[in-house]
Amino acid sequence: MSGLDVDQVIDELKLRKMPTEAQIKELCEKATSILGEEDNVQMVQAPVTICGDLHGQFYDLLELFRVGGDSPSTNYLFMGDYVDRGFYSLETFLLLIALKVRYPNRIYMIRGNHESRQITQVYGFYDECLRNFGTAEVWKYCTQVFDVITLSCVVEDHVFCVHGGLSPSLDTFSDIRSINRVQEVPHDGPMCDLLWSDPEDIAGWGMNPRGAGYVFGSDICAQFCHRNNVKMMARAHQLVMEGFKFMFDEKLVTVWSAPNYCYRCGNVASILEVDENLNNNFKTFEAAPASHRSEPDRGRKLDYFL
Repeated sequence: MSGLDVDQVIDELKLRKMPTEAQIKELCEKATSILGEEDNVQMVQAPVTICGDLHGQFYDLLELFRVGGDSPSTNYLFMGDYVDRGFYSLETFLLLIALKVRYPNRIYMIRGNHESRQITQVYGFYDECLRNFGTAEVWKYCTQVFDVITLSCVVEDHVFCVHGGLSPSLDTFSDIRSINRVQEVPHDGPMCDLLWSDPEDIAGWGMNPRGAGYVFGSDICAQFCHRNNVKMMARAHQLVMEGFKFMFDEKLVTVWSAPNYCYRCGNVASILEVDENLNNNFKTFEAAPASHRSEPDRGRKLDYFL
């Protein structure tokens, strides 16, 4: 019989009360078991609210829930990059996986390029786990969860959701399903491309200045959507000052959900609501007000900005 009270963990995390190391271990094991059962192209029913990068901005995640509705009354689909750069990556990630364990069919998570051992050792999450617990054990539990998070979702033949973009190696959903995702994010190849690629105003494929994945044009996006019978694709991965940005005759949208990114970019954030009739509605929001935050280390310099 499990000793973990997930409801209590959720309530306490919302108050930024950290679970014990033993609770985190058990929570991560439960999340791994649930997330590991999902398909590489996980089917999701509407209505659902699609969200972009969060990057450890915990109070802004609470603001997102205030604007979009609490889980589980609103269904959510998060497109990756839960950790790194913000002050509270651990609370952010743990709250999401706790909600996933509690309401497995009400919240969906896609893996981002920051859900990676190598990246989190550079951009803050590893250091944060060490600061909170004095050892790397909690970081190891979380990275084991990273390995099983799905690579993409499809909302009812309407919108294909992925963190980054497309890959020249992947023409169909069957191609994506054939990837063995349970691994550290590779430096190249189709899994890497899904997490790292970006849309660009070009024809065909190009080199990505990020050094991983590709850039792809409207022709590639249109072919992929047509071949896989979806209307459009949604992705995250790139800061958008207005919160969301359409490209390619509205065949592609970038959704960004971290307002005032890195506490200094001044951008607004957005979430994309897909209703039961598959209509799209964007809600934009600003960073949670100072009165809703508790950031004693506000003066601490963030060295993780790219």
